[in-house]
Amino acid sequence: MDEEAVLHELGNRIRAQRKRIGLTQEELALVAGVDRSYYGAVERGERNITFLVLYRLCLALDCDIALLTGELPPTA
Repeated sequence: MDEEAVLHELGNRIRAQRKRIGLTQEELALVAGVDRSYYGAVERGERNITFLVLYRLCLALDCDIALLTGELPPTA
């Protein structure tokens, strides 16, 4: 899996967790303290986020970082 595909997969996992807990992009961005347009780019896999942003998103998503990053990159 190339780096771009990893970012897309991470964005998909973040989106799925956001929807699972019933938040809009705007609501999650507000709770996590990130710009809404930046957050949208994260979900689309267009941003390589820092660990601290991932940490804040996980706090807002009420999930463990491992839920979003497990098997990234996929093992053979």
